[in-house]
Order: sequence, then structure tokens, then C-alpha cells
Amino acid sequence: MVRIALIQNKPRKGAIAENLRAAGEAFAMLASGEPPDLVVLPEAALTGYFLEGGVYEKALAAGDLVRMLAERWRSAAGSRAVDIVCGFYENADGTYYNSALYCTIADGDARIVHIHRKLFLPTYGVFDEERFLSRGRKLQAFPTRFGSAAILICEDAWHAIVPTIAALKGARVLIVPSASPGRGIEGRGELTSVTLWREVLRAMAREHGLFVLYAGMVGFEGGKGMTGSSCVIDPFGNEVVRASDDEQCVVRCSLDMRHVDLARAQLPLLGDLGGVLADLLLDAELPLPRPIGDVDARRT
Repeated sequence: MVRIALIQNKPRKGAIAENLRAAGEAFAMLASGEPPDLVVLPEAALTGYFLEGGVYEKALAAGDLVRMLAERWRSAAGSRAVDIVCGFYENADGTYYNSALYCTIADGDARIVHIHRKLFLPTYGVFDEERFLSRGRKLQAFPTRFGSAAILICEDAWHAIVPTIAALKGARVLIVPSASPGRGIEGRGELTSVTLWREVLRAMAREHGLFVLYAGMVGFEGGKGMTGSSCVIDPFGNEVVRASDDEQCVVRCSLDMRHVDLARAQLPLLGDLGGVLADLLLDAELPLPRPIGDVDARRT
């Protein structure tokens, strides 16, 4: 069993030291009982989301962030090992990204396992990311102590091809840090954005037979309310646990990774896709780059 904790936080905009102290308090609470194996924080967890040009001042180098997290974890939990996922604005030698890192803290060592840079930068409505940030260029599945995982940041998860590629690359867990403003009202009074997130997350879990860990931010920034709703979805598409959409909290559960194999055996959609993927991608009508001189015989 893998013990999971999702920290649904409400960061103060731009106040890294204060937000880091709050994360340390959450770590202390987690360490007081049976500590988790994996802790997940939201997108832009230590700065707030709507920084616009402020990202250039508040962005961190990945190594610096890992040292900060390790210091706070060790202060709270001593030498107990943990893996942490944290969304942050990254300064990578003068190029700025909306990123999330996966790190392991154990035995006096803290190391980066993987950094995902957000692929889809929303620049519409209330969003303005691509004016200030560069986008990531690659999606990877990476090994962890609990099996292969992939990270999708917020809008990345809304494009069905992205979790599909992650699953095809071997991911058994999808980790989704998010800062999602609330929009719309459903007939039963729930925010439309919360309803849609639930549908998107359950669909990707069920189709690909994997766990989905969603960590959402709460609170208001410039009049825009973040919708929390952190949750864990199992490989059958069932909600294991869910937080509220308006309160800071910590959500905990335990996952049996054998359920991934069972779900994929019962509904082998991922295996079926692997069998036809080449035909789908070789379709000349797809808007994909082709080698110069590549002529489709079916068109001649």
C-alpha cells in the first residue's frame, strides 16, 4: 500500500517564505501520525498562481526549491523518507516555466526525480500564462518507488491525448497539480468547472486504468476564486477521497497499486490502443510534421 497526502493550500500571493512555513506546518501534521509515502501540493503552491510579470522575481531554480522542501520536511519529520510533488514557477537559467517537480527526501539526501514543464499555457479569459512563460516540450513517464508516474499541470489534463501518451509511455499514476478558478454554476448549485474537472479526471483514470492524484489550490487572488476539490481517483474511475472546494485541508488515503493491473485486465483499452496506434499516427490527414519527400502512396 502507498500512503498518499494531498495538501490543498491557500498561498499568499508572492510570499514564498510565509507559504513555505505553512507547508512546513502541514508536514508536521502529517508526520505526527503514520507519515505518507507521497505528498502532493498544487500548481504554483508557494507563490500563488496569478503573478503575471511577477514570475520573474518569484521563480525558483529547481535545486533551490528541493532544498527548501527538504529543510521543512526534516524539521517536521526527522529522517523519515518521503516523496514530494510541488508546483512552482521555475527559473531554468533565465527561461521561465510553470513547472512541477517530483523529489525524494531520504537518508540526509534530497534529489530531483523529475521536472515537468507545463505544455499548455492558457492565454484566454482570465488567463495570461503564455505572455510571461515558456512552455514545456516533452511529456515523460518516470520511475518512482511506487511504479511509473507522470505529471500533468492543470490544462495539460484537459487535452485527452496527453494522459493517453503518458499511459502509453508506462505511467500507472497521473499526478495533477492545479490552480483552477471557479466558473459557471450547474443546475444543482455546483460550480461548472468543478463538475467538468470531476468528469475529466474520472474519464482518464477509467480509460487508461491508472490512479489520478489531483491537488487543487483554494483561496482568492484578485477576485478569482480557486476551486480546490483535491481528489484521488482509482483505476476503475471511482473517487477514493475528495476535499471541499473552498477550504484549506489535507486529504489522505492509501492506494493498492495492484489495482492498476486488475483494472487493465478487466478493461484492456490501453492494450488495444497500442495495437492500432501506428495506423492512427501514420494517417497522412493528421497535421503532423513529415520528412521532406515523404509521399503517401494512398494519395498518388
